[in-house]
Amino acid sequence: MSLERQTGQRRWSLNPIGLLFGAVPLLLSLTPSLLPRPATLQGLGSGVVFGLGYAVGVGVSAILARLIKWRPSAKLGRRLWLIGWLSLAVVLVLAAVAGVAAQNEVRRMVELPPLDGVNVSRFVVTLLLTSLTCLGIGRLVRAGWQRRLARMVEDGRSLRLARRQATVRTSIEIVTVLAVLLGVIYLSVDRIYHGLNGLPEVGLTVPESTYRSAGAGSDVEFDQLGRHGADFIAGGPTASQISELTGKPAMTPIRVYVGVAAGGTLADRVATAVRELERTGGFERKVLVVATTTGAGWLEPQAVDSVEYLQSGNTATVALQYAYTPSWMSALTAPELPTETSSALFTAVRAKWLTLPADSRPQLVAYGLSLGAQANMNSFGTLDAMLERTQGALLVGPTNTTPLWRELQDTRDAGSPVWQPVLDNGAQVRWASKHGDFEQPAAPWRTPRVAILQHATDPITWLGPELIWQRPQWLTQGNRAPDVSPRMHWIPLVTAVQVTLDMLVSVQVPARHGHAFGDVMLDGWVAITDDGGLDQAARQRIQEVIEDYSVIRPVNV
Repeated sequence: MSLERQTGQRRWSLNPIGLLFGAVPLLLSLTPSLLPRPATLQGLGSGVVFGLGYAVGVGVSAILARLIKWRPSAKLGRRLWLIGWLSLAVVLVLAAVAGVAAQNEVRRMVELPPLDGVNVSRFVVTLLLTSLTCLGIGRLVRAGWQRRLARMVEDGRSLRLARRQATVRTSIEIVTVLAVLLGVIYLSVDRIYHGLNGLPEVGLTVPESTYRSAGAGSDVEFDQLGRHGADFIAGGPTASQISELTGKPAMTPIRVYVGVAAGGTLADRVATAVRELERTGGFERKVLVVATTTGAGWLEPQAVDSVEYLQSGNTATVALQYAYTPSWMSALTAPELPTETSSALFTAVRAKWLTLPADSRPQLVAYGLSLGAQANMNSFGTLDAMLERTQGALLVGPTNTTPLWRELQDTRDAGSPVWQPVLDNGAQVRWASKHGDFEQPAAPWRTPRVAILQHATDPITWLGPELIWQRPQWLTQGNRAPDVSPRMHWIPLVTAVQVTLDMLVSVQVPARHGHAFGDVMLDGWVAITDDGGLDQAARQRIQEVIEDYSVIRPVNV
């Protein structure tokens, strides 16, 4: 008997049990998740779960082959092969039909128009390419394992010992190749994003205002701000624009930013930021915002502009860039850097703030979005520390892996849903996912306040590692939010893949869902600072302007 026969492998055929194990999760991957997915993304996700399911099926097949000696005849094998492929074709057709219904259900929940049909060609092409890639990788691994196994058997080792040793050595090779591949990917992505975010966009002019970093009298050079820092410094409303919108006299908002290209140590850049605040008069404003950026150094315009409009420009915002790579890469390659940067900047600003007379200090508040919110919370460590050291904190779309966020969620009052918790009857921490949420519960909200903005359909907030093997609370009875599809159910591994894909389209939905928070950003600042003396009509005008920032690209299936 040949070695391939002994190991239960055939060179070119697809394993029928593997096909079955792959087809089932493929079909399940088209069930609803938090957000609607475009056809290409759906094909990618379905191809990945098919490949993973196929690998599991091949493993099960190998175990069964050792336990069961019976083998089908050639004629029965051909019939099983035909039945298997026909079944897979039927599954794909049914999946496409069910996929349209599922996507339209999700689109309705997040206020997007329904689709008339599915982009079958785009879905199928991506599915086939992804599936073939997964199968090809599996074939390469198997071929390498078989060659090593054959050599060991030829050297006189028993088949059982050879299998064990071949598996160990092949596993070591896989880990080594993956490490090298990840290193190459990291260097490539790093170089790409350095080119994208390292310098200001062409055509962006250096600000002349003394109230901006890189402006008149500044120690910061415009070319050292990076793309997002330059956008932040050159952007935002002017005093006249604020007055025109609110009907009140306004000041020019202060914006301070120091990029990684400024060089020196973290302490050097922090010192530069504090000097910039002193130079611009930031410590003399009503509200001083210490902001933590996302991975690439981005600050959300909706957030910064909201507080500037609300407080008639009597604000100063300071931020420090820690990387020019996107948040996911910054979190993977240097997870400690965002926290270290956030902590160093806030500590230095607060140290200077404490030297001011108590009755003339600005309100010192902390702000962060996504990875910025995570870094902010990690830098304080505990809620008590945050309440002690700040005069308010606005945390937007926190990531699921943030320890303090998890602690606050887990210690919520009994009966409050996981997507909108109540903690200590709303004494100092409150959550909002829509306008008016901060008004509940009716008990007093003491200062300093911590306001957390989070949507029930934000995959960045709800994607955690345990989603692979454990049903999340937000899909249990009594915890499902109104905008989460009732047809979304937890499926081991599949749901984790779905929510991971949802992250890629998390801002391509109206700002009442996903990772877009234009609907509640102004509410957050009103809760943390105050209403700025503006009436409801003025605040509504600000809200309309802020919501108009988001351009929703269509999500087509």
